[in-house]
Amino acid sequence: MRAQTESWQPSKAKRSFGCYRPHRCDIRRRPTFHFSLFTFTFIVVFFCLAGTTLIREVRAVFLALDRSLDEGRKQVARIVGRDTSELSAQEVRTAALETLAENLSDGVIAPLFWFAVLGVPGMLAYKMVNTLDSMIGYKTDRYRDFGCWAAHIDDIANYIPARFTALLMVMPHIIINCQLSIINFVRVNGRRHASPNSGYPEAALAGILDCRFGGPHYYFGELFDKPYIGENDRPLTTADMQTAIHVNRTAEVLMIVITSLVLLLLSHPIFA
Repeated sequence: MRAQTESWQPSKAKRSFGCYRPHRCDIRRRPTFHFSLFTFTFIVVFFCLAGTTLIREVRAVFLALDRSLDEGRKQVARIVGRDTSELSAQEVRTAALETLAENLSDGVIAPLFWFAVLGVPGMLAYKMVNTLDSMIGYKTDRYRDFGCWAAHIDDIANYIPARFTALLMVMPHIIINCQLSIINFVRVNGRRHASPNSGYPEAALAGILDCRFGGPHYYFGELFDKPYIGENDRPLTTADMQTAIHVNRTAEVLMIVITSLVLLLLSHPIFA
């Protein structure tokens, strides 16, 4: 009976190769795998976010405009699609702040939203859709026939993130100033934009700054009469730019915190 029992035991050779203890190999390799995966994810997320670059460009627009109107026009042309050759100083500042608000959603909040929902593939897919919309999503004769599809897909991908961006922008303002009326301001003015999404972060910033965005602009030589967002047509200043950057930074931090909490929650064993 003892001989039969011993015949079922693994040999020393098998034990030495770990055939009966494969979990030891997994344990040794798992930290390296997790570190590599974390590093890859961090790099992808870093390069998919464009908050710092845009803020740097907006600052450069205001600094260039302080030197001359021509320099301001050339600088803002780096970050907007509209024709800038005939813009006034006020229109240059307006274009820069509009882009700052809109791209807070496109460049930071929306990528993090899709990262939290679908991981790295979701973030990369969103960036491809958004980049394609930026390249050909215009209602001009050249792009109308095929660019509309890129624009429609981008509208779907940004529907929730754009509204969530506006919420993140106004929440600190509501808490500090106890001004709940700004929510209704964003709801009403956000719908006025030609885009179903871009108007909401722009309306949020216009409400915080108490200014007016929008109006007619030329794109590729064609005039587009965009409705105004807000009613106070006051001159914009460098102080407004600094306030807008602070709003963007705060919204970015809030979104990073929210995304981190979501990922931690999803990593809990109950969701495994």
